[in-house]
Amino acid sequence: MELGSIVEFLNNKSILVIGATGFLAKIFVEKILRVQPKVKKLYLLLRAVDTKSAEERLHNEVIGMALFDVLREQHGASLYSFVYEKVTPVPGDISCVDLGIRDSLLKDQIWNEIDTVINCAATTNFDERYDVALGINTLGPLHLLNFVKKCNNIKVLVHLSTAYVCGEDAGFIQEKPFRLGKAKKGTGMIDIDIEKKLVEEKLRKLHSEHAEESAVTSYMKDYGTERARMFGWPNTYVFTKAMGEMLLVHYNRDTVPLVIIRPTMVTSTYQEPFPGWIEGVRTIDGVVVGYAKGKLKHFPFNPQLIVDVIPADMVINALIMAMVEYANRSNTSEIIYHVGSSLRNPFTFSNLNELFFLYYTQNPLIDKEGKPIKVGKIKAFRSMATFRIYMAIRYSLPLKVFQYLAIIAGLFQKPYKDKYTALDRNLKRGMRLAELYEPYVFFKGIFDDTNSEKLQIAARETCSEADAFNFDPTSINWEAYMMDVHFPGLVKYVLK
Repeated sequence: MELGSIVEFLNNKSILVIGATGFLAKIFVEKILRVQPKVKKLYLLLRAVDTKSAEERLHNEVIGMALFDVLREQHGASLYSFVYEKVTPVPGDISCVDLGIRDSLLKDQIWNEIDTVINCAATTNFDERYDVALGINTLGPLHLLNFVKKCNNIKVLVHLSTAYVCGEDAGFIQEKPFRLGKAKKGTGMIDIDIEKKLVEEKLRKLHSEHAEESAVTSYMKDYGTERARMFGWPNTYVFTKAMGEMLLVHYNRDTVPLVIIRPTMVTSTYQEPFPGWIEGVRTIDGVVVGYAKGKLKHFPFNPQLIVDVIPADMVINALIMAMVEYANRSNTSEIIYHVGSSLRNPFTFSNLNELFFLYYTQNPLIDKEGKPIKVGKIKAFRSMATFRIYMAIRYSLPLKVFQYLAIIAGLFQKPYKDKYTALDRNLKRGMRLAELYEPYVFFKGIFDDTNSEKLQIAARETCSEADAFNFDPTSINWEAYMMDVHFPGLVKYVLK
């Protein structure tokens, strides 16, 4: 396993990046432009109807982000001229054939020029509409594979997935591909063509009944969850991502060198381009944000279980390392890398609970009235059953009693009705959050990262730039990272 110089590998390379406005894709683009300004071209596929819209998205949602501040300092006023020399926005859509690229000249140029493809496109909502998730997470990778097969100089296709395609498996989870159609439970097989037809039929029926778009959305969200659970996955996101992997591996058949990166829960940047950058509320941070705002006092989780988190820049470093190593190989069979921390540097929910209590006690958020928000330690429930019972007795029952008494007294109108509605909404929001996170706060799996470990060893032995592309989870001091980097990053970029 030889890596050589990563920076030299990137010299004069043409790379196609799918899903370029996504969190990890932006970190990839920034790193490539920063470490190798002599990269030939980055083609960024952006969901847009035309070139002008794609350019606007590139400007507003990629280059304009704080993530690019280091490049801004390096290039000053010439940043945009540098970027537009190296970056070509491509309007398209991964859920369409030929990636929805309408410009035939641009499409031919890409097919003739690119040698590396990075797929970061995904909808990551746990309860996304089934039709949307199926189009992007499942059929999208197949559309991409068919597109890549037409490329004349392709060296490697890297597909960014998630470690949680494993569903709710427990124990030691290996870096192995899925077999097409193999369900997580039962003896039945998943027929992806049938799933597509079922979705089309449901949509036709709903539209023939003139259903409101909000009703269609609600139905398709529930339908995705239903299909996922029927086959043994906890939510639409991981189910559709697993099917996407199935299609990639099955239809590739060693045609294109294929790398699948499966990160665990991705958090803010550890070091590059600077510590603490994050975009939006990601995975377990939904709990942290709710807690910091004083809205989350009780939550189901087992303090002894591991919360497998990994900083975003480490994921991208692993991706780049794998991309370079695999492009230098002679064989084309797929390889899978778990990028996480549960095996080599475990971090528990108990650790997380202690640290965010400590941080937000010392650095409380300020409410609308200018007062610090007081927080206490979250009360843990070791099962969803006990959590539901507690919430019913502590909140649901008193709320129903309040409603009943207000109606009897003739007071169930403003402001009592507004008060009831707000409390009921908060209760439902909290229960929904708990149910969405249930598979992960009670997750009992440990992710094997043998392939990732071999890649790290090879990098240390054969690559002088290994330190600049570090993704070794054992190098993370969790207390220092959470207290000095991640929580401050959340406050600065998410809770500002």
